[in-house]
Amino acid sequence: DCANGAAYRAGPDALRKLGCDLTVMGVSPDGVNINAGVGSTDTKALMKAVTDSKADIGIAFDGDADRLIVVDELGEEVDGDQVMALIATELFHTGRLKGDGMVATVMSNMGLAEYLKGLGLTLARTKVGDRYVGEHMRAHGFNLGGEQSGHIILSDVSTTGDGLLAALQVLKVLARTGKKASVVGRVFEPAPQKLVNIRYAGTNPLETDRVISAIARAEAEMGEKGRLVVRKSGTEPLIRVMAEALEEDMMKQALDDVVEAVEAEA
Repeated sequence: DCANGAAYRAGPDALRKLGCDLTVMGVSPDGVNINAGVGSTDTKALMKAVTDSKADIGIAFDGDADRLIVVDELGEEVDGDQVMALIATELFHTGRLKGDGMVATVMSNMGLAEYLKGLGLTLARTKVGDRYVGEHMRAHGFNLGGEQSGHIILSDVSTTGDGLLAALQVLKVLARTGKKASVVGRVFEPAPQKLVNIRYAGTNPLETDRVISAIARAEAEMGEKGRLVVRKSGTEPLIRVMAEALEEDMMKQALDDVVEAVEAEA
């Protein structure tokens, strides 16, 4: 699914040249229909197409093709952290991973960090935004980085996120192993994680004593067993609250307490 965007020609051409049997959608851009009911921002049609055609895998790009969403043969989305873990593992075992790890943002699941740790690798975290991921990669010698949302940077080949390059890495593993996408797309056990967006008007709720105290309490109660990321959106009047923990009850308690405080001040 090329989102009626930048990859509408290069995506199908590249995959066909590599021998893929394709069903394509979102390949008729008219200058207006980009991302309209297609692409990585709306994968319902792709999910249905994958199961209807009994495809091995589905790939969706966004309009400018700098990110991808993977859909397995069951029609389920594969989490972006799992895709990054899959690529990191492939690069590591073939001796091509640089920097002894990879770069992701504060939103990536702590299960990814634990998985990489088990391989003797590190997960360096940055602020949200592929710009910050790329900057950290260049500054510290990493050649793999990305965001949970599907922006993946393979800096040996490109300086920015490239959905098609990331897709080729995933397809390479699928072809080499002969395993189903639902299997190769489950690299690690994710920690329970949830994100809540809260719209506000006026003053930034994060500057209030009530919210500051709620965040401090939640972080103290979770300790090393969980993480809390609370930030203001850079594009909308939203506060994003993400909580994760090794235990789901702990995650829910922390999330509920902070969300309640933010909503009271929104």
